[in-house]
Amino acid sequence: QVLLVESGGGLVQAGGSLRLSCEASIPTFSNYAMGWFRQCPGKAREFVVGISRSGSSTDYPHSVKGRFTISRDNAKNTVYLQMNNLKPEDTAVYYCAASSRYFVTYARESAYDYWGQGTQVTVSS
Repeated sequence: QVLLVESGGGLVQAGGSLRLSCEASIPTFSNYAMGWFRQCPGKAREFVVGISRSGSSTDYPHSVKGRFTISRDNAKNTVYLQMNNLKPEDTAVYYCAASSRYFVTYARESAYDYWGQGTQVTVSS
């Protein structure tokens, strides 16, 4: 059974930082591209960032570029999301996802095979 478990969420003031982790119980973790998405109540889930299997390629939307950094440690089956200069509009439940596809459109939810349960990030103004 594949499990993705996010951690590191919490409450932070605007301008602060958080580091999210997603640990995957996938035997061949390095064969999966990974992504982070977020969802606010009443809104559609939004793409945050994606990273290739090796970690050599990443994809950031304009909304987080320069503030968020994704990385992965394949030896630890873990992907990280470093979030700096957080804004109230970053408040959401953050989900990690894993894709077995070789060619991945990171922003496309249907590209992912597995999803975590989410971790809440709240940024106060």
